[in-house]
Amino acid sequence: MLGARTWLGRGLLLPCARAGLAASPRCSSSRDKDRSVTVSSSGPMPAGGKGSRTNCSPSTPQKVPNRLINEKSPYLLQHAYNPVDWYPWGPEAFDKARKENKPIFLSVGYSTCHWCHMMEEESFQNEEIGRLLSEDFVSVKVDREERPDVDKVYMTFIQATSSGGGWPMNVWLTPNLQPFVGGTYFPLEDGLTRVGFRTVLLRIREQWKQNKNTLLENSQRVTAALLARSEISMGDRQLPPSGATMNSRCFQQLDESYDEEYGGFAEAPKFPTPVILSFLFSYWLSHRLTQDGSRAQQMALHTLKMMANGGIRDHVGQGFHRYSTDRQWHIPHFEKMLYDQAQLAVAYSQAFQISGDEFYSDVARGILQYVARNLSHRSGGFCSAEDADSPPERGMQPKEGAFYVWTVKEVQQLLSEPVPGATEPLTSGQLLMKHYGLTEAGNISPSQDPKGELHGRNVLTVRYSLELTAARFGLDVEAVRTLLNTGLEKLFQARKHRPRPHLDSKMLASWNGLMVSGFAVTGAVLGLERLINYATNGAKFLKRHMFDVASGRLMRTCYAGSGGTVEHSNPPCWGFLEDYAFVVRGLLDLYEASQESSWLEWALRLQDAQDRLFWDSQGGGYFCSEAELGAGLPLRLKDDQDGAEPSANSVSAHNLLRLHGFTGHKDWMDKCVSLLTAFSERLRRVPVALPEMVRALSAHQQTLKQIVICGDPQAKDTKALLQCVHSIYIPNKVLILANGDPSSFLSRQLPFLSTLRRLEDRATAYVCENQACSVPITEPCELRKLLHQ
Repeated sequence: MLGARTWLGRGLLLPCARAGLAASPRCSSSRDKDRSVTVSSSGPMPAGGKGSRTNCSPSTPQKVPNRLINEKSPYLLQHAYNPVDWYPWGPEAFDKARKENKPIFLSVGYSTCHWCHMMEEESFQNEEIGRLLSEDFVSVKVDREERPDVDKVYMTFIQATSSGGGWPMNVWLTPNLQPFVGGTYFPLEDGLTRVGFRTVLLRIREQWKQNKNTLLENSQRVTAALLARSEISMGDRQLPPSGATMNSRCFQQLDESYDEEYGGFAEAPKFPTPVILSFLFSYWLSHRLTQDGSRAQQMALHTLKMMANGGIRDHVGQGFHRYSTDRQWHIPHFEKMLYDQAQLAVAYSQAFQISGDEFYSDVARGILQYVARNLSHRSGGFCSAEDADSPPERGMQPKEGAFYVWTVKEVQQLLSEPVPGATEPLTSGQLLMKHYGLTEAGNISPSQDPKGELHGRNVLTVRYSLELTAARFGLDVEAVRTLLNTGLEKLFQARKHRPRPHLDSKMLASWNGLMVSGFAVTGAVLGLERLINYATNGAKFLKRHMFDVASGRLMRTCYAGSGGTVEHSNPPCWGFLEDYAFVVRGLLDLYEASQESSWLEWALRLQDAQDRLFWDSQGGGYFCSEAELGAGLPLRLKDDQDGAEPSANSVSAHNLLRLHGFTGHKDWMDKCVSLLTAFSERLRRVPVALPEMVRALSAHQQTLKQIVICGDPQAKDTKALLQCVHSIYIPNKVLILANGDPSSFLSRQLPFLSTLRRLEDRATAYVCENQACSVPITEPCELRKLLHQ
């Protein structure tokens, strides 16, 4: 650590974190752990989050709005009636701090974050705290999903000066934006092992008056150390490390932290980790004949199965909650994030490709059914998240998981009909309760319910296989399946009458890009055109509402307006690296699913813009933000961790490889090599922190396959060959449709395509590697054999 906040006392970090690699003891980043830690350890992680408890309307007790009332962000609007003189991030706040020589209090969160809501209730709605923040500080509110650059810079400081991080993130800055102290959640009052927010403010106010020069010196010293620590550059290196070595080391690190019984890579809390699962599937493919390869496949498939059977999956309405508070995947933190749904749909589709088990394809379909129903906007875009909490009944205070949990009495009343043919008197409700582990006393332990809000409630989690449940009551397996599905549908219909959780209707380019991938990949794998249509509509939304034709730039955010309209902030929030990287990936996936070359053409344009705006021509790799956009921030970072979302640099490495495969442009291959070389030290030191980049490194060193289908896109034989390719797990490939037109976009990019011919006027496939193509293939079964080699 660079330094501790000892003069503050013992702060408490209770984050609403987006964790990724929670299991690995070698990854100490709080983004990995999502734990409540700093100098002192905290109590158990609560099961859920507080939903949007503040109402931005005149009926709220605090009726006078602050500046945030003019913002579009749902998170900022949640604070618009606080008795705090909040400023949005921008020059007005910074000028005031410099003019009045006051420290800046920066508070960062997001609209579905439990502890953000808790701190607002306890502190930001408090009149005394409001006066302190307004008189002695310049208080700034930031939605981390609008400004990931601001969040990354100051989270880097928090992680370097404490043992954790998360949200809400509260940091005190000098007027020139250099951090000098920070934490995450602070309770209002002091406790036995924690410092209260009131005390923190009073001490910082006093220190600023008495020891300001010391604070400024410390701030400059810490900032300089952070600059040195965060630098990612090629240096004197010419080439990236060995992909085989990094692959092996990453696998070994995951193997050591794997939970044999329940899957996943930690004790508790446990997170969906799609980047890890994707790595394990790729590792299996290149090590199929080895024991480690079989082990990697088993680890990934078992984890996906245990997650899908656990309470982290919403068995009634589908989709996955943010994370599990226990080792068994039983009691979730109930919020649902768009980026989780997007990546998990792909992971379960890949599991189906590899295993052929329809269990996984059913889960993938269920995820996308949830997204289409609850997170889709009329414009074709996708909203960001649903909160963990909601009122149990209209007019009541929100409670954690209220929308999702059940009492035995509720289930018995809804499912009271007798089950014919059972070996004992049995209702369909009793059958469902047995299968999903519901009990009279509730199946949520007090340790996961510190406020007692879930007492007597149950989270559905699969306790037995269909075969065991059927055997227990002497029933046919298919009859049990039908009874359970009918019961879940009745619960779903009943749940519609409950107040829904708060929807964060903000739409982010990056997460929409991930969701385009989710629909496109799953639709292609399962051969479901309607899913590919959702991906197409998502891409059209991005081009219509989040792309500025004049500048060629993406916008970061837009917002659901009234009557199904889409609104933008003024001035617009421009895109960050992750927006470009994730949208380009989505467009490449959509091209392979739909064979519409216009999406590939747009992907190339966006990659050119990304290179222009973010590429580090000296050190290699991409900065997270434009230089102008981050003006004034003490750091310009390159994200170096694949967490809940993959690092934009990792995704960009894959994109560059694929774009080179689609176009043959050498510049993109050179950039990919430079990027991987720049991250060499991080890859060597902690490969498990970058499993997606390790995967890209392996793909680069193994070379991509170009699978070319020559044929009429509407013809049955062409579709049969395309579906053959989609049904097989081949991560390191580009799929190209050559329609015989030498003037087509792809033929202009890859002149060799015009030399490939249909055999006997039938759709014909070629598999090309290292500028050499296979013999022509017209039968899907022959193509399958070749691709499995």
